Amino acid sequence: MMKVKLITIAICVVLVALGAGNVPAQNGDKMTDKGPDKYAKDTESVDSIIAALYDSISGGAGVERDWDRFNNLFVEDARLIPVQKNPQTGILRAVTLTPKGYVERSGKFLVENGFFEKEIARKTIKFGNIVHLFSTYEGRNKESDEKPFLRGINSIQLLNDGKRWWVVTVYWQAESPDNPLPKEFLP
Repeated sequence: MMKVKLITIAICVVLVALGAGNVPAQNGDKMTDKGPDKYAKDTESVDSIIAALYDSISGGAGVERDWDRFNNLFVEDARLIPVQKNPQTGILRAVTLTPKGYVERSGKFLVENGFFEKEIARKTIKFGNIVHLFSTYEGRNKESDEKPFLRGINSIQLLNDGKRWWVVTVYWQAESPDNPLPKEFLP
């Protein structure tokens, strides 16, 4: 009897070491089949999830965003990481946010001021079920604004779980006078 218990414990230790039973759930276990997803078209392809990412944060002043749509794009432990410069020291740092933290930090500003962000160029690398892309963006307060007030690069990591695409990380830096966008990342 003791031998059977030891073998059972050994098998459990091996399974834990191999990661069995340790697959993280995505946004409240959305990776399981829960029926039709009203945002399913957003996650069918790399192109559709990137378009949905930009579209979900974009809108005119006074227009509420569909934060359920935004949140649906991300794995459970996703991160949004802007690079920011300390105005006093000039030192750059990465600020790590969850999708919920991004909404809490930026949602009110986006609605009050209007914000339209669009992709203007992309470099993509794919291996198996993972994709990394550099997505060059422009930001405007109104779609009709002649010139953007903001440009930069989003470094975006995606995962395809076999059923749909997920955003794992969005890590970005805005263009600045001392850090202009390189020509290879422009259209």
